[in-house]
Amino acid sequence: MDTLFMQTGLEEPDDIPQTTEPVWILGKKYDAIKELDQIRRDVRTMLWFTYRKGFVPIGGLGSAFTSDKGWGCMLRCGQMVLAQALLRLHLGKDWLWTPETRDSTYLKILSKFEDRRGSPFSIHQIALMGASVGKEVGQWFGPNTVAQVLKKLVVYDKWSSITIHVALDNMLIVNDVLKECRVEGGMTAELDGDEPLKVPSEWKPLLLLVPLRLGLSEINTVYINGLKTSFQIPQSLGVIGGKPNHALYFIGCVEDEVVFLDPHTTQRSGTVDEKKDENQVDLDNTYHCKAASRIPITGIDPSVALCFFCSTEKDFKALCKSLQSKLLTPEEQPMFEMCNERPANWSSRDSVVTQESAAVSVLGFEHLDRHYDTSDEDFELLG
Repeated sequence: MDTLFMQTGLEEPDDIPQTTEPVWILGKKYDAIKELDQIRRDVRTMLWFTYRKGFVPIGGLGSAFTSDKGWGCMLRCGQMVLAQALLRLHLGKDWLWTPETRDSTYLKILSKFEDRRGSPFSIHQIALMGASVGKEVGQWFGPNTVAQVLKKLVVYDKWSSITIHVALDNMLIVNDVLKECRVEGGMTAELDGDEPLKVPSEWKPLLLLVPLRLGLSEINTVYINGLKTSFQIPQSLGVIGGKPNHALYFIGCVEDEVVFLDPHTTQRSGTVDEKKDENQVDLDNTYHCKAASRIPITGIDPSVALCFFCSTEKDFKALCKSLQSKLLTPEEQPMFEMCNERPANWSSRDSVVTQESAAVSVLGFEHLDRHYDTSDEDFELLG
């Protein structure tokens, strides 16, 4: 059943509890008593992607898929993470959306996710690219699958100027990330007076996705503190997860609950374009959620993907320090490992990304070879 987000002016949304405990949303700390309005403004600024209906059939005129209701929730969560990265990169961390917003950069970002084949991150492109990794149109994705698909798609959109690294096998290899983000011709950069990172100063902004399986049928409690801590890291873009066949985009936490955006409401499809008429203004509003929701952290599914964004090399260096000092070292059983180089005998399915696929036409996505075994059942189970 669709989740409805209809509130009247007399109703107070039950999104953030009145608590003295800090609220963490995408790496930012808030006071729930003093900053409730600011929390809600920041949440509403995020692009909210939900089921849509009435779009051009995915896969051509012979296809019955004119809506993604019932199967597209994880695809929509993937869109939300990527959109948040683009908003942060191109508009800044403190940018705020309002119903009157007509910022050309914002509208350009939104257009890249609209439900049409020509949009590089549309439901059409994600679903068709999914077929290249073994998921037919209409099949439900897991966090790992959507991470791999987004990684392939960003190669085709030069304007967005972003790269995605997917850390598989519960291991983040720092130098693999550096190889993906370096731009040839730059110089080695020294940061903060510490040892320089042996990478060029030119840096391609990074969306880092870390798919994990934190238990069998339910999340192992040994990982709960680490999961909560992940929302506190400044580079955090939240967590993709949810329930089996019920994906949610977790954007933060408060006390022992996680705060999320829910894609499970079906809205009409359309294009905002330059937001010049009333219809386009109304449609733009449907991409922004009036209020988030929350559930106990113990209630989430153990299949998740941690998400982080580093716009610069300095950001990535700071992220690595935070991951080690806050997320990995203090925990009795860390959620994943981080090392500079690949272990000698380690063979990951996710080798350093090659750019050979960039030569493939955007119109030929469904014909790409299968480069990855992205079945979410292939996770190494933790705990």
